Parts: sequence; C-alpha cells; structure tokens
Amino acid sequence: MKNTLLVISLAAAGLVAVPALSHAAEDKGGFFINGSVGQSDYSKSIYDDTDTAYNVNLGYRWALSPSFALGIEAGAANLGTWSPKDSAIAANPGISLRDSELKGWTLGANAHYNFTDNWYLSGRAGLFRADAEGDLLIDGAAVRADGKSTEWYAGAGVGYDFTDNFSVGLNYDYYKTDDNGFKVDPGVISASAELRF
Repeated sequence: MKNTLLVISLAAAGLVAVPALSHAAEDKGGFFINGSVGQSDYSKSIYDDTDTAYNVNLGYRWALSPSFALGIEAGAANLGTWSPKDSAIAANPGISLRDSELKGWTLGANAHYNFTDNWYLSGRAGLFRADAEGDLLIDGAAVRADGKSTEWYAGAGVGYDFTDNFSVGLNYDYYKTDDNGFKVDPGVISASAELRF
C-alpha cells in the first residue's frame, strides 16, 4: 500500500510539474527585436580598413526546452565603408581607387541557449542579400563593381539575460558576398541588446 501511495504521489507530482515545465519553456519563446553596433574589419584585396557597423533584426523563437529556443529572423545590416590600402594607391598611380561599402538584408535562423539562469550562448545563420560597391583591379586597372548578390552570413555570441524580456550580448558575425569577382566578406565584432515580447 505504501508503494502504491508513493507511485501515485510521484505521478501526481509529475503531472503538476509538466504544466510548470511547459510554462517555463514558453517564457523563452516569442517575438523579439534586437540591434547591434560594432566594428567591421575588411582586409582583403586592395582594402585594409575598419569601420562602424550596425544591424537590426526582428524575429520569432519557439521554446524547445526551458533553456533552448530556436527561431527565424529578418533584418538589415550596414557593414561600413573601407578605404584602399596606401600601398595599393602607390602601386597604381593615376588610377582612382575609391572606398568600398557594403549593406544589405538578412533572412535566417537563430538560436538562444541558456547555460545558466542568466548567461546564454547565441547563434545565427542565413542568407545575406548584399548591395556592394567598390573597386576591383583587373590587369592593373580599377573596375568599379556596383551590384547585388545573395550569399550568406553566420555568427555566434554570448550574453546575459537581465530579465525574461531583455538581454545584452557580445557577438562575432561574418558576412559573405561576391559581386562579379568583387568579394567583400567582413567580420564584425559588436555589442547587442535584445527585447523580447
């Protein structure tokens, strides 16, 4: 009889815990908006420079457990403007080498994993619809590249949830694009803030 009462008590406790667990998992899901500001670094070809970069995202996450949520996001990114290397300018006298710039739209997936009650790891990846402008050297002559391409982006971060609805983080993101041979793929280190609804 004691064993039966123990089993019934444990089963009842389990049934009570399931809604509580489900509710805790739901708290991590929902709509969000986040933004970040940081520094982009583009050091390839004739360019070697850094600039301020920023992006903003809107999205939705589904809570798959109390500590893990997976979702979708869409956003806009302005990754900065970079100047040509002094050595590239000196090596090509009489050729006007102009600054390059990159901005675009993102659409992808994101994840949020709490490894403690407040500290989290994040990840994101998806498509990057880029609008790139810059110079490409072909046979020693500058050819202006100005167009759009669809490549990819990916990033990871770590941060702190101050509440269920607000967090700040530190991130590294990589953006890839290729406009007819003009390959612009900066890395961005940024600080972010996120508001969840």
